[in-house]
Amino acid sequence: MHANLQDGFADSPDALKDGQRQRTIIRVLGIEVGGDEFVTMAGPCSVETESRLMATAHHVRRCGARILRGGAFKPRSSPYSFQGHGLQALRTLARARAEFGLAIVTEVMSESDVPLVAEYADMLQIGSRSMENLLLLKAAAQSGRPILLKRGMMATVAELLYAAQLILEEGNPNVILCERGIRTCETSMRNTFDAAAIALLKQISHLPVIADPSHAAGHHDLVPALARIAAAAGADGLLVEVHPEPEQAWSDGEQSLDFAEFEAMMISLDPLLALRSTVPGAPVDAGFVEVGG
Repeated sequence: MHANLQDGFADSPDALKDGQRQRTIIRVLGIEVGGDEFVTMAGPCSVETESRLMATAHHVRRCGARILRGGAFKPRSSPYSFQGHGLQALRTLARARAEFGLAIVTEVMSESDVPLVAEYADMLQIGSRSMENLLLLKAAAQSGRPILLKRGMMATVAELLYAAQLILEEGNPNVILCERGIRTCETSMRNTFDAAAIALLKQISHLPVIADPSHAAGHHDLVPALARIAAAAGADGLLVEVHPEPEQAWSDGEQSLDFAEFEAMMISLDPLLALRSTVPGAPVDAGFVEVGG
């Protein structure tokens, strides 16, 4: 570990590596995030119909995904866009978990919704728009559920770690950091994928780090390449949007992979992940936390 890299992040001490904490492993329904397994979380941007969600859950599980993602409450830029099915979607996600054995991650947008979402989800996602919502961060932390913390679209790495520190200070050690692209002067993609941030976070933080190539790319053709970049940078897993018919998706269809594309992406990751497993000097399994699902 290069100790000098941590110098600019002293305000987030609980998120940083030290002599006792080199790697945190978060266990959810028998799945280890931050351990030796590369964990893929996949599913639609939003839960639409039960048949579509079940078909997606079946396919992503068959291809190796371990966690099902799907939005029940959707923060949309336009008030006229689909905002999610809410409780109905949470119940549909729970049925998919029961049928396919996938853990569930879904976004929570308001502190008042935390108890409801935590009742159904195994992991609470804090979206990029909510990374600096301190009341929401505290409420989510107090739920006891693992937190998937997305980097804000204009947040620095230090600001991401500030948000993680707040959750940790609330007594919840189960934080997964997510790089999902940031806003820059480049406009040809939805966001600019900051692969260097993944490498940096893996150097300085003991928390698991995953990548969301779907929101970074904004176009399905780029998602597999960014997924491979994330794996090469040391990410512990992926959060990917998958839909049976992306052209008919109610939200984010342009960046969603169809079933064949998702399967091809997962196969393309295998050589990279095999290479990673042969690299000497992997971090020791120290300071892990176990989480009930």
